[in-house]
Amino acid sequence: MSELVTGEAVALELRPAKLPSRALAVVIDLVVAFTVYIVVTMGIVAATASLDQAAAAAVAVATFVLVLVGVPIAVETLSHGRSLGKLACGLRVVRDDGGPIRFRHALVRGAVGVVEILMTFGVVACIASLVSERGRRLGDVFAGTLVVRERVPAGPARFVPPPPPWLVGRFAGLDLSGVPDGLWLAVRSYLTRMGQLDPQVGWAMAERLAGDLAACTGAPAPRDVPPAAYLAAVVHERQSRDAQRAFGGGAMRVAPGGAGPVGGPGPVYPGAGASVGQPVGPAVAAAPPALDVAPVRPPEDEGPGTGFVPPA
Repeated sequence: MSELVTGEAVALELRPAKLPSRALAVVIDLVVAFTVYIVVTMGIVAATASLDQAAAAAVAVATFVLVLVGVPIAVETLSHGRSLGKLACGLRVVRDDGGPIRFRHALVRGAVGVVEILMTFGVVACIASLVSERGRRLGDVFAGTLVVRERVPAGPARFVPPPPPWLVGRFAGLDLSGVPDGLWLAVRSYLTRMGQLDPQVGWAMAERLAGDLAACTGAPAPRDVPPAAYLAAVVHERQSRDAQRAFGGGAMRVAPGGAGPVGGPGPVYPGAGASVGQPVGPAVAAAPPALDVAPVRPPEDEGPGTGFVPPA
């Protein structure tokens, strides 16, 4: 199975979909779309029989654009990347960094798809998908998206670890609009695999990623926060904002101190109940809720670790 791999040779658990599964999903979508188009056209023809030829042609063009272009864009936006065909084939459209798509991504994919799928009967899309290493068509290239497989063999799940509770909400005012998708992908890949890295290499990588992230946001990384904890806190902030956009004001935020969700039900972040000072990486035994003991920093001769330590 193929995986997305960053420049640091850290694999991200996303399986890009290849041409056969994507073609089957497109065929299902087109069959449904043309069936709806024929039914709607028959109804419009019966309702506009009294119109002149020019008005009837305008109505026909508007129906074509609405049903075969507008409806697929709306469905892909509202379902967060899963049309009927993709749902049947176990596929989903995501951003290059693995996040959920928005309306602008679906709009670009739909607009380019009119040319490379409808007007050329899918020939251009097939050629582009075969040439692309990750099976992307031109619409994906221009929109910055990727079609991935959701149904994969069972294996050890890898989650982006949550930040320590004392950092939750600290970066709520940070401007994240200037952070490129490639940097988000690198940060998320590091956070999911940092437990497998050498401590020295992991610390150096976290410092470099934290510096790049601080440069893109325009705000320096706090000196009292370990770089890995800073990365996890900023990614958590971005996930919270994405959840609020997708699910409305009821999206969950983890309360500082691990007290639980604030603001009503919403998506649960993996490991949100971690105790203060719990290192992120390999699984460790959680401390009893009544205790609040920070882990001991590694000795000087062992080099810096990648765990999260609350400020003194």
